[in-house]
Amino acid sequence: MFNHVMLNMNVLDGTMLDINIWNFIWSAVNIIILFVLLRIFLFKPVHKIMDDRTQSIQNDIDSAKKAKEDAERLKEEYAESVSNAKEEANKIIMKAHEDAESEKAQIIAKSQKEAEEIVQSAGKSIENEKKRIIQQAQSEIADLAIETASKIIGANLDDDRNRQLVNKFLEEEADK
Repeated sequence: MFNHVMLNMNVLDGTMLDINIWNFIWSAVNIIILFVLLRIFLFKPVHKIMDDRTQSIQNDIDSAKKAKEDAERLKEEYAESVSNAKEEANKIIMKAHEDAESEKAQIIAKSQKEAEEIVQSAGKSIENEKKRIIQQAQSEIADLAIETASKIIGANLDDDRNRQLVNKFLEEEADK
């Protein structure tokens, strides 16, 4: 048995240690062909997929940057719009206050003018009424004076002539 194991070792030793140049060349050729085939059918598509994916990611990043810039621009425009709206609202409020003050001043001036006109009209009415009452009183006084003088004198004088005398007397007394 020992011989048999030795024999198998010799066979094994010879094939294992024996380098066959043709096997080496065929192995190298197979490896090169395998490398070329892998390069054509595996590495190029994988590189293309990786390049496409890289480009897609870069496009997404660029789109995100653009969207962010657009959002910032819109935010600034919105803030400016809000600011302008507030300024416009303040201007409208100020204009309304000014208009209200102007309207108030006009109403007060108109009311004062109307009050003055009413006072003047009332003054004129009072003056006219006063003159009417004085004339009426003078007329009644003249009638009473004539009647009294007629009773005292006992004779009836001419009414028109008496009235003129009394009126003249009253006017002289009123001027004093």
